[in-house]
Amino acid sequence: MDFYKIDYSNNLVEMNKKDIFKEKIIETARNVFSKIGFRKTTMVDIAKALYKAKSSLYHYFKSKEEILKAVVEREAEIFKEKLESAIGSTDDPMEKLIKYTKTRMKTFNTLANFYTAFKDDYLENYGFIQKLRKDYDRFEFETIKGILEEGNRKGIFKVEDTGLTSWAIITAMKGLEYPWAVYENPEKIDRDIDALLGVLFYGILKR
Repeated sequence: MDFYKIDYSNNLVEMNKKDIFKEKIIETARNVFSKIGFRKTTMVDIAKALYKAKSSLYHYFKSKEEILKAVVEREAEIFKEKLESAIGSTDDPMEKLIKYTKTRMKTFNTLANFYTAFKDDYLENYGFIQKLRKDYDRFEFETIKGILEEGNRKGIFKVEDTGLTSWAIITAMKGLEYPWAVYENPEKIDRDIDALLGVLFYGILKR
C-alpha cells in the first residue's frame, strides 16, 4: 500500500548538501591554514573564505582543531595514495625506491598542512597529530623495508639488515626535508635526490 511507502529522497538530498558543504569547509581550511598558518587562523577567517557566517561551521566542526584534524587526515590520504601509485607503477625494486623518494620529497612540500603537522613543535600537544606522525612513520618504514626485501629476493639488493637500512634511508630523507622545502628550483631537487640515491645504491646493490 502507498500509505506504507517512505520517501527518503529529500533526506538524501539534504545529506548530500551537508556532505558537500563539509567538504568545502575542509578544502577551504586547507587553503587558509597553508596561507596564514594554523595558529593565526581563526574560525572567522575560514567562514569569511567560505562567504558564510562563523556559526555555520559549528554544525560540522566543534573547533578549529577539529577542522585541522580533518585537513591533515585528508592530506595524509593524498600523500599515501601518491606514494602507493608511484611504487605500484613498476616491478623493479630499484625503480620503486627512486620513485618513492622523488614522489615523497616533491609531494611533501606541496601538502603544506601535512608538512606542518610533522615540523611544528606547537602541534605536538594534539593527540591526533601524534597519532598521524606514528602512523606515517610506521607506513614509511614498512614500505621501504618491503622494497628492500623484494630487492633481496630478486637478487638486485644485498641488504643484511633491512630494518636498520630502512631507518637509515628514512633518516637521510628527513635530514634533507627542510633544505628541499625552501628550494624553488625543481631541477635542483631532482639532482640532489639523484645524488642521494647514488650514494644509497652504492651501498645496497648486489655486486
